[in-house]
Amino acid sequence: MTLAALIVRYGAFAVVATVANLGTQRLVMHMGEGLFVYLGAIFAGTLVGLIIKYALDKRWIFFDAESGVKQHGHKFTLYTAMGIVTTAIFWGTESFFWFVWHTQGMRELGAVLGLAIGYVVKYRLDRRFVFTNAVLHHQAARTTVPR
Repeated sequence: MTLAALIVRYGAFAVVATVANLGTQRLVMHMGEGLFVYLGAIFAGTLVGLIIKYALDKRWIFFDAESGVKQHGHKFTLYTAMGIVTTAIFWGTESFFWFVWHTQGMRELGAVLGLAIGYVVKYRLDRRFVFTNAVLHHQAARTTVPR
């Protein structure tokens, strides 16, 4: 896969996960107002986005063919761990926009900015620490994507 194709595919998957994340947040935010509803919304949205992004990245970005509960559990745990820093970037940016402007539009703008920054960082962490065998195998066959 060429670098340009990788960027387009990864970007498209980030958009899909972002829409799912923000859609889930909106559903939860309709349940009421207040800090607990807000925290529940960002947690639920993050979980939905994480699961979707993991499935897409595993298969279509890193071409990881490992299967089985043990392998998925291990990789998903690593994938989630790599997401801790990037989730902090996302939640921090989203929360900053929410607490400064107190509007859904600005909260979502902060979320989109935070997710965009976080996804760039996350790709590099996942490539290095999560999908190591899949990336090495894929790159041995096709050397057009730089390491």
